Amino acid sequence: MSDFPNSVTYMTQAIRNGLHERESFHKFFECWIVEQDQHLQELISASREYEEQRERRRGRGRRQDGGATAEEDVQDATLRPLLERVVQHYEHYYRAKSRWAKSDVLAMFNPSWRSSLEDAFLWIGGWRPSMAFHLLYSKSGLQLEARLAELLQGLSTGDLGDLSPSQLDQVNELQKQTIREEKDITEKLAKQQETVADSSMVELTHVVTEMMREGQVDQAMDVERVDETLAPKEEGLVEVLQRADGLRLKTLKEVLNILSPIQGVYFLIAAAELHLRVHEWGRKRDARRNEHSEGGHGQQH
Repeated sequence: MSDFPNSVTYMTQAIRNGLHERESFHKFFECWIVEQDQHLQELISASREYEEQRERRRGRGRRQDGGATAEEDVQDATLRPLLERVVQHYEHYYRAKSRWAKSDVLAMFNPSWRSSLEDAFLWIGGWRPSMAFHLLYSKSGLQLEARLAELLQGLSTGDLGDLSPSQLDQVNELQKQTIREEKDITEKLAKQQETVADSSMVELTHVVTEMMREGQVDQAMDVERVDETLAPKEEGLVEVLQRADGLRLKTLKEVLNILSPIQGVYFLIAAAELHLRVHEWGRKRDARRNEHSEGGHGQQH
């Protein structure tokens, strides 16, 4: 059993106690990622059960097309509820993130719960939506290669290596639309970042510099004026972050809408494996780097 509480429970307690600081979302994320691993195990079990059932049908010499309707019914009954739970878990994450961002948006752009490896590939505080298509094509290619002999015999594998022409067309259109929206949000972020050099900031930095030169700095007034000047800029960042997270979630849902239930299972497995393993590798690399750094300082002393 995990030592982490349920992420829903933790978020409820944090809201009630007013814990909106960076550390509280870090703890929420640790709860959430444990649950993601649990969902991954469920998805893997479901995919293996599907494979076993498919092999049994073939062993009985059952025609692929004759059993198609029955197979779709089984997928709807067993796999769709699982897919819905996993998607709801992602929705829960983005709702929590949006709530915390309103209190500390800067933490979301510089997340302490991510490793330096993950930081290098972040786009506006999270994964780039168009990456979903690279993930889909990569997994599709791997599964196609693994099942090529079956596909050449005209057998349906049902996995991501068996995408239909219609599905590929839909994915292509969705990818182009997502890239357009990505670019629009990126431009919005650029405009927001440029406000750090607007007239209010330039005037304030000059006034404070002159007051420091004359020894007249009032710390309380200084903090108040800085917060007042930065407030609208942080509000703008919240809006950009929410649009980015909205596109991430929308892209995930729309990709799943194109796929069959079992294909959706394989896609979510690949997404969770990529997220969990990169997170794990990044943390281990950071830990080793910190150990080497501390060891070097110790030797100097």
